[in-house]
Amino acid sequence: MAKTDSFEDLTLASPGAGMDLWRWLYEGLREAILDGRLKPGRKLPSSRNLAAQYGVSRGTVTMAFEQLLAEGYASSKVGAGTFVSAQRPVLHRKVKAVGDRSQRLKATQRLSEVEVLPAPKLAARAFRAFEPAIDLFPTQLWARTAARVLRNAPRSLYGHGDAAGYAPLRRAIAEYVGQSRGVHCCAEQVLVCSGTQQALDLVARLLVEPGDAVWMEDPGYSMARHALMNHGARVVPVPVDEEGLIVTCGVSLAPRAKLAYVSPANQFPLGVTMSADRRMELLHWARQSSAWIIEDDYDAEYRYFGHPVASLQSLDKCGSVIYVGTFTKMLFNALRLGFLVLPDQLVEPFEKARSLVDRHSPTLDQAILAEFISEGHFGRHVRKMRQIYSERMEVLKEAADRELAGLLDVVPAAAGMKTIGWLERRFDDREIARGAVKEGLEVLALSSFCFEYRQKPGLILGFAGIAEQEIRRGVQILARVLAAAT
Repeated sequence: MAKTDSFEDLTLASPGAGMDLWRWLYEGLREAILDGRLKPGRKLPSSRNLAAQYGVSRGTVTMAFEQLLAEGYASSKVGAGTFVSAQRPVLHRKVKAVGDRSQRLKATQRLSEVEVLPAPKLAARAFRAFEPAIDLFPTQLWARTAARVLRNAPRSLYGHGDAAGYAPLRRAIAEYVGQSRGVHCCAEQVLVCSGTQQALDLVARLLVEPGDAVWMEDPGYSMARHALMNHGARVVPVPVDEEGLIVTCGVSLAPRAKLAYVSPANQFPLGVTMSADRRMELLHWARQSSAWIIEDDYDAEYRYFGHPVASLQSLDKCGSVIYVGTFTKMLFNALRLGFLVLPDQLVEPFEKARSLVDRHSPTLDQAILAEFISEGHFGRHVRKMRQIYSERMEVLKEAADRELAGLLDVVPAAAGMKTIGWLERRFDDREIARGAVKEGLEVLALSSFCFEYRQKPGLILGFAGIAEQEIRRGVQILARVLAAAT
C-alpha cells in the first residue's frame, strides 16, 4: 500500500480510558503535525484506509479530519483529498527562548510572599482585626434603599458607567470627607475604585517606575508594601516612633524617594497618630523632592478620645497628597468600594488607568451607596459604631487587665478597630500567635508586620467586630496560652 494510503510510518499512543476515539485520532494526528512527523503538504490517507488501519469506523476518521480542518491543521481539495496544511503551526516548545526567562518571571516572583486571605467564617472570633461589626449593620435599611434605587433606576444605570465613578456618589464622598476629615476637594477630584488595594495598585501603576525608592512605614501594612513592590518599587522601610514615621530617617535612607506611604491618623499597626511637626516635615520633604504622599485613612473616623484628627491632605498646599479612603471598614467588607482624592494633575491619567483596569466599579452598588450617604444613614451608622466600638475596647482592656496582668499589656486604642497588646520581651509573639490560633482565636503577631526594624513583641487584637462575651472568652483563652508559654 502506498505511503499516502496509510500511516505505516506513524505510531499513535493508545487511547485513554473513556476517551472518544475521534478525539484520540484527532489529537494523535495534530501532535504529529505539530512536531513535524507529518510534513507540510503531505496527503492524508482516505477515511476508508485510515479506518481500516486503526480499527475504527469511517465516521470516527471523518470527525477527526473535520476537527483538523476547522483548526487549520489540514486543508482539503475537491477531488484531490486532504493534506497537512502547507503552513504548519509551530509548537511553542520548539521555539528557542530569547533572553533570560528568569527576567520574565520577576513579576510572578514578587507575588510569592503575598498571602491570599481566605474568606473568614461567618461568626467573628476573638480577636479578628480587619472586620467591622457586620452583625450590627442595618441590613433592612440597606435593603430598602437598594430596592428603591433599583425600582427607580434609569436605563443608564444598567449600561457602562463613568470610569471615575457614579457622579452622585463622588459628590457625596467629597462633601462627607470635607466635613468629617477636613479634606479639601471637589467631586471631580474623587475617583471611585474597588477598595484600598485597587487604589494602591493604581498609584503604583501610574507613579512608580521599576527601581524607584518608596518610603514605607515600618512596621506597616504589608499589602501596601506588596502592591508597590509588584510594580517594581524599591521599598525603603522607615521606622515609626510615638509621633509616626520618622521623616529624618527617610531622608537619610532615600532622600530622592518618589513616594511615601503613610497612615497618619491611625498608624497601622501601632495605632499612633502622626504629630503636627512630623506632618509638616513630611509635606516639606514632598514639596522639596517633588514626591507624592499616599495618605491611607482607612478607619480614622472611629476615634475614641476627642474629635477625629484632620487629614494630612487638609494641610497640603502643593498637591502632593493622594488621599485613600474605603467603605469596607465603615460598612461591611463585601462592599468593595473605596475612593481616591487626587491632586488636579492626576485626575485625568488615573481615570484613564481605571478604565483600562476594569472600566468602572458596579454602578448600581455605587448608586445605592450614594443614597445611603446622602440620606444620612452612613453618618448615623458610623456614629453608632463609634460608641459601640469604644465600649468593646473598654471590655477588652478591663478583661485583659484582670486576666493577663504581667503577661500582656493591652493599650487603649485612640482610634480604629484594633489595638496592641505588648508582651514581655521573653516571649516570641509569632509563637504566641500560633498557639492562640490553635486554640481557636484570630491573633496576629506584631513582628509579622515588621520589615527591617524590630519592635518589642506584641499581639494585634481586634475588638470592633467581636461581641463582648466573645472578647471575654478570648481573653481567658489567651491567658491559658500565655501561661503555658511561661
